[in-house]
Amino acid sequence: MAIIKTKNVEKFYKLGKTSLLALKNVSLEFERGDIACIMGPSGAGKSTLLHLLGCLDKPTKGEIFINGANVMEMNDDELSLFRNSYIGFIFQSFNLIPVLNVYENVEYPLIIGKKKRDKEKILELIEAVGLANHIKHKPDELSGGQRQRVAIARALVTEPEVVLADEPTANLDSKTGEMILNLLLKLNEEKNTTFIFSTHSEAIAKQSKKIIHLLDGEVKEIVYA
Repeated sequence: MAIIKTKNVEKFYKLGKTSLLALKNVSLEFERGDIACIMGPSGAGKSTLLHLLGCLDKPTKGEIFINGANVMEMNDDELSLFRNSYIGFIFQSFNLIPVLNVYENVEYPLIIGKKKRDKEKILELIEAVGLANHIKHKPDELSGGQRQRVAIARALVTEPEVVLADEPTANLDSKTGEMILNLLLKLNEEKNTTFIFSTHSEAIAKQSKKIIHLLDGEVKEIVYA
């Protein structure tokens, strides 16, 4: 059974009296352990699709199933709990909490999910993304690339079954981007974590098991490795 399945998904946004069609008739399946890459030009619908898959928004039409559960039937509280249990999200805009330091930002999903706060695991993750010397730093004391690495560690700390990543290496230099990609591939291999990337990165595309090409909100092609 697919870990994520979309069925005839469409998304409209209201702009005054007009409607903008962001996604049209999107039907996709992602298997457990998949590494999938969503590619397309700006405005193709990549980020919109990730937000729907991550239960951060609901489609206007269609259905989305995660682990067999129809997310369209869940209320906001149920969606929040479900999201924290199954999904890690790496935002392009980081979405770090300004008043918390690196350690506290990475720890935060465990707090809101009422999960065990394993200090050793948190420190291991921070070290794995190369920020062991910045644990006490707050986001405004970090570079864009360092903030991105905090966001990646935070997304992984709950050991989610699915990680959705919006341009995860866009703010990183090539060496750091390669290090982060290797970390994600290791998690995929060891824990069978499913990764769905929205990216322009050829390095990520080369490691993907399937590449979904979006154009004007529609799936134009799916290429399997």
